[in-house]
Amino acid sequence: MNPFSSGTRLRDMIRAIRASKTAAEERAVVRKECAAIRAAISENDQDYRHRNLAKLMFIHMLGYPTHFGQMECLKLIASPGFPEKRIGYLGLMLLLDERQEVLMLVTNSIKQDLNHTNQYIVGLALCALGNIGSAEMARDLAPEVERLLKFRDPNIRKKAALCSIRIIKKVPDLAENFINPAAALLSEKHHGVLITGVQLCIDLCKISTEALEYFRKKCTDGLVKLMRDLANSPYALEYDISGITDPFLQIRLLRLLRALGQDDADASDAMNDILAQVATKTESNKNAGNAILYECVAAIMSVEDNGGLRVLAINILGRFLSNRDNNIRYVALNMLMKALAVDSQAVQRHQTTILECVKDSDPSIRKRAVELVYLLINESNVKLMTKELIEYLEASDPEFRGDLTAKICSIVEKFSPEKIWYIDQMLKVLFEAGNDVKDEVWHSLIVVITNASNLHGYAVRSLYRAVQAVGEQETLVRVAVWCIGEYGDMLVNNAGRLDIEEPLTVTESDAVDVVETSFKGHSFDLTTRAMCLIALLKLSSRFPSCSQRINDIIVQNKGSFVLELQQRAIEFNSIIERHQNIRPSLVERMPVLDEATHSGRKAGSVPAAVSTSQGVSVNLPNGVAKPSAAPLVDLLDLSSDDVPAPSSSGGDFLQDLLGVDLVPVSSQSGTNQAQKSGTDVLLDLLSIGMPPAISSPSTTQVSPSNVDTKSPVDLLDRLSSPSAPSVQVSTTAGSSPMLDLLNGFPSSPPIAVTEGNGPAYPSIVAFESSSLKLTFNFSKQHGDPQTTLIEASFTNKSQEVLTNFIFQAAVPKFLQLHLDPASGNMLPANSNGSITQKLKLTNSQHGKKSLVMRIRIAYKVNNKDILEQGQVNNFPRDL
Repeated sequence: MNPFSSGTRLRDMIRAIRASKTAAEERAVVRKECAAIRAAISENDQDYRHRNLAKLMFIHMLGYPTHFGQMECLKLIASPGFPEKRIGYLGLMLLLDERQEVLMLVTNSIKQDLNHTNQYIVGLALCALGNIGSAEMARDLAPEVERLLKFRDPNIRKKAALCSIRIIKKVPDLAENFINPAAALLSEKHHGVLITGVQLCIDLCKISTEALEYFRKKCTDGLVKLMRDLANSPYALEYDISGITDPFLQIRLLRLLRALGQDDADASDAMNDILAQVATKTESNKNAGNAILYECVAAIMSVEDNGGLRVLAINILGRFLSNRDNNIRYVALNMLMKALAVDSQAVQRHQTTILECVKDSDPSIRKRAVELVYLLINESNVKLMTKELIEYLEASDPEFRGDLTAKICSIVEKFSPEKIWYIDQMLKVLFEAGNDVKDEVWHSLIVVITNASNLHGYAVRSLYRAVQAVGEQETLVRVAVWCIGEYGDMLVNNAGRLDIEEPLTVTESDAVDVVETSFKGHSFDLTTRAMCLIALLKLSSRFPSCSQRINDIIVQNKGSFVLELQQRAIEFNSIIERHQNIRPSLVERMPVLDEATHSGRKAGSVPAAVSTSQGVSVNLPNGVAKPSAAPLVDLLDLSSDDVPAPSSSGGDFLQDLLGVDLVPVSSQSGTNQAQKSGTDVLLDLLSIGMPPAISSPSTTQVSPSNVDTKSPVDLLDRLSSPSAPSVQVSTTAGSSPMLDLLNGFPSSPPIAVTEGNGPAYPSIVAFESSSLKLTFNFSKQHGDPQTTLIEASFTNKSQEVLTNFIFQAAVPKFLQLHLDPASGNMLPANSNGSITQKLKLTNSQHGKKSLVMRIRIAYKVNNKDILEQGQVNNFPRDL
C-alpha cells in the first residue's frame, strides 16, 4: 500500500501551517495533527508510521513537544526496509539526544545494522552513532566501528572514521584501539577518507600521548610527502577550488603537522622545507589560499625554533593586515598577538600597519589592534606609539574612547621615561577624553605631580592653559583645581618656569576665576564642586587680596540644598572670618604623597589600614614631622579593636597637624587638675572621638577667648547638638586657640565615687531642647564590666502633646547597641508623663575608650514632623 495515498500528507500539513495567519491558528493545526498521530500510534498503524514520524519531526522543528513519538523511532529502526530505517534514524537523531534513557533501547538495533549486508543501512547506523552516541553506546559498539574502518566501500570508511572521533571523545580509554587503523587511513587515495583519517589522527594526538609519539615516528615523513604532492599537484577538476588542489585537506594536514612538530626537534626539521614551500608558493589573492597560509603560519609558530621561517610567517601576517577583508585582518591580529611571545622583533617591523588597524572602521579590529599595540610597546618605542594613539584619540568614536584611554594611561604609567613626559601625555589624554578616564588615573597624576617638586609650576601652568581651552572635561578640571589650590602662588608668580614654556601672565583674580567657573559648572558632580570649595579656601590664604571675594563665593553656598556643600561652606566661612591665625597652617601645601604606597594600593599589595608600628619619624617635605601611627589609628578608629590607646598625650600630634600651640586648660591644681589633650580636641572636631577623663568632682569651666559667650558654635554649624549638656562658660584669657576653633565643646561631667561600695554612676541629662529632655540612668550586670544597661527617660517640656515619638541611636564600631521597644509613642505636655526605653551597650574597648553616642528623635506636633538630633559625649568615664 502507498502510505501517502490517504490521510493528510506531510506537504499538506506544511501548507496548512504556513497558511495560518495567527499563532492560534497554527497551534490549532498542530494540535489537530498531533491528535491524529497519537490516534495512529495507539492503533499501531504500521502503514503510515513513517509519514507520522516525518510530521512529528517538522512539528519538533517548530518548537512543539513531540516526546510521545520517540518510541515510533525505535519501531521504524527495527523495520527491515531501508525507507523506514532512514526515517527512523533521522527521527532518532532529531528527536532524541544522548541524555535520553530511551536511547539505550536502540543500541542492539544499531549493532545489528552495523553488521548489515546493505552498506546504506550500515551508513545510517554509523551516522546515528556518530551524532548521538553516548559513552555506554561507544563502549558497546567500538569493535564494530573499528572493523568498519577497513570496509571495502570508501564512504563507509569515511563515516566510520567520523564515528571513531566521537567514540574516543566520549571514552578516551578506547583511543589506543584506533591508533593503527587511523595510521592506515593516512595512506588512502580517496580524499574523503583521507581528510577524515587526518582529523581522527589530530584528535588522537590531543587525547593520547602514546598516539602522538606513534604518529611522530611512523607518519611524519608520509604526511610531508602527501603535503608536497598536494602543493605540487597539477590541476584536478574533482578537488580544485580557486586553482588550489583540495584546500580542506591541506589545512587538515597542516594542523596535524603542527601537532606533531610541537616540542619535537626531529619532526620539526622534517617538515621545515614543506612549510617554507607552502608559505612561498601558495597564492594569497584567493580566500582558499589565505586559509592555507594562515594554517601554515600557525604551524610555523608552533614547531621548534627556525628564525627564518618565523620571519617569513610574520611577514605573511603583515600582508594579511593590508587585506580588504575584515576577517583576514582580524585573524592576522590574533596570530600576531601569539607571535609576540615567539619573535617580538619581527612583529615590531609591522607596527605602522598595526597602528593603521587602530583606526579601522570595524570595532572588533580596533579593539584587537589596541590590545596588540599595548603588547608591542616598550621603552624604545613608547614615545612614538603613544603619540600616534593620542592623535587618534582626537578622532575616535565615543564608544571606543573608554578602552583606548585606559590603554594609553596604562602605557604612559608603565613606560614613562621621565616625569615631565608623563605629565604632558596625561594632560593630553585628559584634554581629549577626560570624561572617559577612571579615577585611579587622575589620582596617580596628582601623586606624580606632588613628587616632582621642580615641575610644580610647569604642571599648574599647563593645567591652567588646558582648562582655559576646554573646560568640559571633568577629570581635567579636578586635577587643575587641585593644583591651582596647592600651587596657585607659583601660577601667579611664574615660579619654576622651564625653558620650554611659553610666557604666561596670570593674575590672582584670573586664578580665582577658573576655580569659580568650574564650581558653577552645572555638568560637574559633587566631588568636583567640593574640590573647588577646598581650592578656594586655600587660595583665600595664598591670595589675601582676593580673600573677601572668595568668602563671598563660599557664603553663597551656606544655604545649598546639597548637604556636603552646605557643610563645607559653613565651616570654610567660619575659618576665613573668625580664625585667621590658624588658617595658614590649615591650608598649607599637602605633604608629598608616597608613589610606592599609592602604586601598591592600586595593585592591591598594600593594605589600606594604617600601621600601628612605632617607627622612626620621617621628615616630610613641608617640614612637618610625621607622628607615630598609633594616635591616628585611634583617632579615626581604622584599626582593629585590640589596638591599645596611646598612653601619651596627643597634643604634639595635633600641634604638628594644625600648626598651633595647645595650652592645657586646668580647673584646679594638684590632684584636681584636668587637662584636655590635643587628640581629644581633634576627636571632638571630627565627631568620632572620646571625651576627656576628668578626675575632679567639680565641672570644668572653659570659654573661648575673644568670643561672645552667647554665640553659637559657628565653625561646624552646631555639629555638637544644641541640646547637649550645658556648661558654665566664662571668659578666660588663657584659652587655647584650638578650643577657640571649636567654640568650647562641653566637657564630661564628674564621676562620683563612694568609698567601699565602688563607683556609682550618676544620672546624666543626655539631651535637652526647648521641648524635650532626655535623661540616662545607668546600671551594670555583676561580673560583666563591658556591658552597660541604660534606661532612657523622655519628658515633654512644651505645651503641646508630642505624637508618633521615635528614638534612634548610633555608636562607633567598637560599641554594640541593642534597643528595646519604647514604653509608648505619645508624650503628654507640661512634663505630666514620660516615655522610657531600655538600651544595652557593650564596650569591646572597656577601659581604653569611653562611650559615645549619636541620637535622633522624631515626633509630630500638631501633625507637623519634627526631627531633633545630637551627640552624647558626657557618659561617665568608667562605663
